[in-house]
This record gives sequence, structure tokens and C-alpha cells, in this order.
Amino acid sequence: MKKPRFSQRSLNAAVSISALTLFSGCGAADESADTEVLGTHTEAVSMSMLGADISAMQRTLDLGYKYYDSSGVQKDPHDLLKGAGANYVRLRMWNAPPSGYNNKAKVLQAAKAAKNKGMKVLIDLHYSDWWADPGQQNKPAAWWTHNIGQLESDVYNHTLDMCNSLKAQGATPDSMQIGNEINTGMLWNEGKVVNNDFTNLARLLKAGYNAVKACNSSTQVFIHTANSNSMANARWFYDGIKAKGVNWDVTALSYYCYWHGSMSNMTNVVADMKNRYGKPVVIVETAYPFTEGNADSQPNSASGPSLCGYPATWQGQGQAFTAMQNAARNGGASGVFYWEATWYAVPGNGWDPTNINGTGNAWDNQAVFDWGGKMNPNVHWTP
Repeated sequence: MKKPRFSQRSLNAAVSISALTLFSGCGAADESADTEVLGTHTEAVSMSMLGADISAMQRTLDLGYKYYDSSGVQKDPHDLLKGAGANYVRLRMWNAPPSGYNNKAKVLQAAKAAKNKGMKVLIDLHYSDWWADPGQQNKPAAWWTHNIGQLESDVYNHTLDMCNSLKAQGATPDSMQIGNEINTGMLWNEGKVVNNDFTNLARLLKAGYNAVKACNSSTQVFIHTANSNSMANARWFYDGIKAKGVNWDVTALSYYCYWHGSMSNMTNVVADMKNRYGKPVVIVETAYPFTEGNADSQPNSASGPSLCGYPATWQGQGQAFTAMQNAARNGGASGVFYWEATWYAVPGNGWDPTNINGTGNAWDNQAVFDWGGKMNPNVHWTP
């Protein structure tokens, strides 16, 4: 399923989905979701990767804004997340975003801060100057005219450089993600899967994998799609890259109940992925609103009084996140990451890196911090 986040996310406003549509889509699997029930489910296991994507946090701090516990006491946001059970952070990396966020220097800074707090780090390489998702996988400007052979070298060199730079500052990444939500490939059009041909995409993924392992053999390589809604689509993609000899360590999926259907279906997809490929499965993106309100002029990506059966309240957000973790765990998942947990309503921290001061935040109602920077005490990561 294509996610209507920030681009469509692009020059248009982010999509606000009606409560009626969302509730009907999440109460039962929608037309794009598989309802195949596995004959044998993977036994639920304890989850070790309890993560939060905090990619927008550095900008918040640089603008002078703070983070607080639910009582209003200012604390380091890493400590707040750790206190709620998180042990991992995920950091988005763009090649050369016009705003500077999240370029190499900013990611190095954020990774070191997380490591200093005793947290593990997953680097999310977009291989783009801005958002990469199922609807767009734009090459960075510096690679715009490159052919597939050049792009293969670009991916290897870029990945190796980032990993080595992190390693040199004592923040060797625990995991690196080769592409973001690459449902039909990355670095379009050269790396796009057309007519079921995974040849070019496989070259790029192998380059990324080899670069990570050349830097540090124990760093895990994630390959990420947004296919948690469809067993057929997930099998098509991961079967396709496997047939071309691509290696990876962790199968990564996005799951948003208001876009990807029922939690029970997600459980089935997670279990199938784990059984089929023999690799850990992690939900690297999920989230849920705590309010129907909107803090700025940017329409919220998701809003409504009762999404997926949970109210858009402080308590409802916590209940929904717990349910999502339980559903992933029941499928045998090794972890769950909350997407942009710290991206609360801060003027000047807009979604568009070409106009970060002049655009709003379509996620201000889905962070785990309210519009004043207080953390939701109902949100917990659980093994």
C-alpha cells in the first residue's frame, strides 16, 4: 500500500484521513490486504529491538525547544525514551538536504548522542536528498545523471563512508537500513523493479550490504518495505531479491493500522516473513494519534475520533501502541520502532527540507510528546 504521508508528502499537503474511512479500513483488512491465515504461526518471543525514530529531534533541540516528563520536569529526551523502555534509536539520513537536516554531520551528531546514552543505533539510508517512500525514490542531485553502474558505486561508497565515519567517532552503527520503504525499488528509474525484473535493484542492495560488512561485520543490514498489509506483495519483493542472491540480516516492515489494515493480518505477515526467510522481522515504523487536533497549518497525516478502534487520546495512543507491539510479538517479531516519536509541534521544524522554516508538521498529533513537549506517560516499549 502506498502511504499518503508527506509527498504525496511532497508539494501537496499531507493527507488527512477521515475517521469513517480509517475505522472501516482497520476493523477488517481492506481490499489490498491479504487475509491468508498461516497453518503454523511463529511462536511469540521476547522483543529485543525497542526503538524510536528520532530523526527530527536534533532540529527541535537546535531551535531551543525542550523535552519534559509528564509532570513537566525537563529531561534529556533519550532518558525519557529509555525510561519508557526504548533501547534503540533510528536516524534518517539524506544525502544533501537543503536544510542540512538530516545530512551526514547531523546524523553523526545524533548517533553519538544516542550512543553516549547507552542506546543502540539504526541508520536509515534514504539515498535521496529528501523523503523516499513507496510513492517516490528520487536520486540525490549529485547522482542524478548516473547510470546503474555508477549508482552501484555511489551506494557502496556512500554507505561505507557513513559507516566508517560513525565508527571513527566511537558510534559504530548496530544496524543500517539499505533504502527506505523500497516496495518497488530505489534510486528510480535505474533501480526500479519493472516487469518483475529485480536485477538492478539487486546490484544496489548488494553494494549496500557489502559496504556495511566491509565497515563492520557485526552491523546488521535491514531491508525495508511497507508491505505489512500484504503477504503476497511481501513475498513478491523478498522472493525477488533472494532469487538474485541478495543477502540481508533483518526483514523490516512499516505498519500503520489506519493505512495497512488489521493487526491480525500484520501478525500473519510477520510470521510468514520470519518462517519463509529464517531472518528476524522488525516493524521499523508505526505510530498512532493522541489527539484529533492540529497544532499548525499543515494538515495532519491521520486524524479522527476513533482510528482502528482506539480513541485519539493520550490513553488511546498508549493502548494502540501496546496492541501493535503485541500483534508484532505474536508473529514472532524481534522489535518495534515508533516513527518520529519526538517530532512535536515546533515552529521551524517543518516536513519539507527545501522549506523547513515555512512548512508545518503533519505528525504533530502522533508524536509521543504533546504540543508543549511533555511525554505521554501511557506509551511504553515492552520486550
